[in-house]
Amino acid sequence: MNPRLVAVSGPLSGGVFRLSDGEFTMGRSELNSLMVPDRAVSRRHCVIRADGGTFKLIDLESRNGCFVNNVPVHEHPLKHSDRIAIGDSYFIFLVADDRRGHPSSETVAMDDSRVISGQTVQLQPQDAVYLQPRHFLATRKPSGREARDIEALLKVCQALDSSHDLATLAKGLLDLILDLVQADRGAVLVREASGEIRPAYARWRDADHAGTVIVSRQLVRDVLADKKALMCNDVLQDARINPTESMVASSVTALLITPIVAREQSAGVIYLAASNPLRPFEAADLQLAAGLAGVAAPAFESARQLERLQEENRRLHEEIAIEHRMVGNSPGMEQVYRFIEKAAPRDATVLITGESGTGKELVARALHLNSPRASGPFVAVNSTALPENLMESGLFGHEKGAFTGAVATQKGLLEAANGGTLFLDEIGDMPLSLQPKLLRVIQERQFERVGGTETLKVDIRIVAATHRNLEEMIRSGSFRQDLYFRFNVLSVQVPSLRERREDIVPLARYFLNRERRRERRPEMEFSPEAEACLKEYDWPGNVRELENAIEQAVVMTSGDVIELGDLSENVRDCGEKAGSLGLFHETVREARKQAIIKAFKQARGNYTEAARVLGLHVNYLHRLIRTLNLKGRLKT
Repeated sequence: MNPRLVAVSGPLSGGVFRLSDGEFTMGRSELNSLMVPDRAVSRRHCVIRADGGTFKLIDLESRNGCFVNNVPVHEHPLKHSDRIAIGDSYFIFLVADDRRGHPSSETVAMDDSRVISGQTVQLQPQDAVYLQPRHFLATRKPSGREARDIEALLKVCQALDSSHDLATLAKGLLDLILDLVQADRGAVLVREASGEIRPAYARWRDADHAGTVIVSRQLVRDVLADKKALMCNDVLQDARINPTESMVASSVTALLITPIVAREQSAGVIYLAASNPLRPFEAADLQLAAGLAGVAAPAFESARQLERLQEENRRLHEEIAIEHRMVGNSPGMEQVYRFIEKAAPRDATVLITGESGTGKELVARALHLNSPRASGPFVAVNSTALPENLMESGLFGHEKGAFTGAVATQKGLLEAANGGTLFLDEIGDMPLSLQPKLLRVIQERQFERVGGTETLKVDIRIVAATHRNLEEMIRSGSFRQDLYFRFNVLSVQVPSLRERREDIVPLARYFLNRERRRERRPEMEFSPEAEACLKEYDWPGNVRELENAIEQAVVMTSGDVIELGDLSENVRDCGEKAGSLGLFHETVREARKQAIIKAFKQARGNYTEAARVLGLHVNYLHRLIRTLNLKGRLKT
């Protein structure tokens, strides 16, 4: 076992953190096993507890909660490759040694000192003989060494067809060069779009001397900029050379560096170093390295582009998962999370019920993201969004000429969801005329387009949601009973926000942090009065209404505290009518009042001067006065 956390996003991105038996705490404080410098992470956020080879994540009553595989958890056993999110940081939990065939690589250390002050042997691209095959073969018969090098070039060409991974490609390239060139160690380095240089693969020829490969960052940058191969055989003795301490320590006597140029852009370098002055690099070594770099360049750039696309795809999937994760640890939501955990791996149809705005679509997305269909599409259909006359063609698609305006064959949303999940929102509003056709889709996964005769099959999972009482609709004849039974294979009810008031403040803080980041605002918080008001309000629009209220409050306030007066009028009025805010909040409220009254007396009624005395913005002071009902008590 090799238990570890790999940080894939956040301030620790790229780090690997080993776990051992006992407790591994994570949080913003330096006293934790892993300090996460993230303001969205609590000082003591969570702990990973190890016991005899099993691991469990426990939330330490953190402010923004912990998520495993996009589902909020309080205490959760961890499995290999589980995804852990805390604050804005995202980790992968790994136990097994899962290298997936990637080659091992030595560590590379970049030396930033200037190495060469004089001229060295350089090779122009047009002088690389193996990159000018017609001219080369027409003017000479290849020698024994040249024939061997040409064979090496052919081997590289053959290997390129099967090497789409950058690390594997770099390994094959460097291994071949070290078999042919008298170098002790080498590295293949990549230049990122940002200009940063990173190693793709590095190794020593002799495993007994394995260790860090020292690379001169300045020389690499020079070769990348000039697009010229470079060779120097007297690094330590030549008067024109200024060797660095690290090169002296590792006894570097010779260097050979060649650029990998693709589409006239330097994508990376092959870096070779030697320590035996009796075996210097030869001109033929320089030609071979330049030839291999030129042959490998297109595949190298393709692998680099694939790596960038995979990283972008991972980032987008991560954003989607973070955007749609749910917040709250109330008993009602814990039941929902347990349902998701059990239902997600299965393919059975699910019915989600609950009031409007409770987050039924978020539950559907969590079911999809944690299912075997997670890599497939998630297609949401709202029965109230399409007019009844367009619902059928939108869902099933239509053939050319099926009706006026059908100028071409059009696939429907059922086909768009093939291989993934189809989410039917507000099925209680589904037209009665379409319900028999939908019943057939659920039963047989078959249908015909409007105006068509060909029977089409789809591989989809169906998740439905409604805020209506379908049983009452069955009794009134507006919903088919057999369709209801087909939908209601697995069912879960999402509680309203007033039924889980303990989740209101965590949800509000989540939306506050999200909105202030979007608006590029500094850290913000709620005043005690505003927080108490949020908890007292019944939220008939549920989470959707709360989200809108927080968005509005962030826009309305210019300070870093959301006050009662920044909330919408209906929310504020309810909070003010709720009566006592509790001894602590009343004491804080009264202290604010007295501080403002005292400042006004000192400023002789001048708002600007009173704001300066209090250390507040004058607009914020006006809002505080309105919120605390102080207008009539101030002497102006």
